[in-house]
Amino acid sequence: MSESNPYEIIKGPRFKASNGFETTPQRSALMSKIRSTNSVAELLLRKALWSQGIRYRKNVPTFPGKPDILIRKNRLAIFIDGEFWHGYDWDNKKQKLKTNRDFWIPKIERNMQRDKSHNKILETMGYTVLRFWEKDVKRNTERCVNDILKLINQ
Repeated sequence: MSESNPYEIIKGPRFKASNGFETTPQRSALMSKIRSTNSVAELLLRKALWSQGIRYRKNVPTFPGKPDILIRKNRLAIFIDGEFWHGYDWDNKKQKLKTNRDFWIPKIERNMQRDKSHNKILETMGYTVLRFWEKDVKRNTERCVNDILKLINQ
């Protein structure tokens, strides 16, 4: 992200042939399998919360960032972020990107910037924002549920 102006919107090249990006049918098929909703991690966390008696809304489009789980009663917005798309360990991963760096670095940094912006907006709306990495939900769903229950039971 831009060090000189943290409020500057990061702009990256669009993913189209005129920018030098060619998409093969195999790549297209692979990318179409990436889910934006109802991922394995989302389903795990939602089922665990439901079994605890926690009622929620999912992917509410009227809220900034379209939270994966929204618990209005307790004013909680929960996101489950994929490691690649949201920049987990970004300083190390950025160095390891080998192909299409000019596309992926601004793309992921823009995602990270947008996540921060959505967090701030939701907080000004009076919501507590929780973000879990997908791998953490898959490996330790119980801990994630306990983190949520702690906030609910305050």
